[in-house]
Amino acid sequence: MNRGHYYLHQLSSERLRRCYEIAPRRVKQYLEAEVLHVLNKIHPSDTVLELGCGYGRVLETLAWKVKKLVGIDTSRSSLMLARQKVGAISHCHLFQMDGLALAFRNQSFDAVICIQNGISAFQVDPRDLVRESIRVTKKGGRALFSTYSSNFWADRMEWFRLQADEGLIGEIDWDATGDGMIVCKDGFRATTYGPAELLALASQFDVKAEIKEVNGSSLFLEMRVGKS
Repeated sequence: MNRGHYYLHQLSSERLRRCYEIAPRRVKQYLEAEVLHVLNKIHPSDTVLELGCGYGRVLETLAWKVKKLVGIDTSRSSLMLARQKVGAISHCHLFQMDGLALAFRNQSFDAVICIQNGISAFQVDPRDLVRESIRVTKKGGRALFSTYSSNFWADRMEWFRLQADEGLIGEIDWDATGDGMIVCKDGFRATTYGPAELLALASQFDVKAEIKEVNGSSLFLEMRVGKS
């Protein structure tokens, strides 16, 4: 199965939420640390876009920090669940949309956020995803992308094993899994990016980039748009 279809069908809505419900304690720490890191990078006057918002896991937390929040996802069922979580927040808006074809004008957002390894999960060329994200980010604004730290490998593997045991993802192909990549026998692959790869990606654009490791579990590529 194409990885992109996982988040449209296999891992959408309640099934996606279940993945986070069964996460071990250390994984939940990682998830919380990512959100806290993002909160420290955004401001009350900001208009923010979250790519791949899913069922709305972090939308409510982000919404109370910013002036306007937009979440997009390809899965309609996930967005319907997200709407239940943020329905009372008038400045939070949800759209079914492809991250490579954002229906927003240039320089619409103060910050664009793609966390929890969305740069891999989207199953697209990361250059295209970053390019489109930068297009809709204001000059001086930030684009934040996260992936897993290599220090988090054992905990990440345990989490994926639990998901496989519940049938949320396919059976793990242990022979093909390793070196930052998790492979399932149904064709699903979850990759990661190292610091050098992330910086090489950012170097193709007009941004000031830096890498930050958070909580010994995430690597953040942080780009300030319009370095010149």
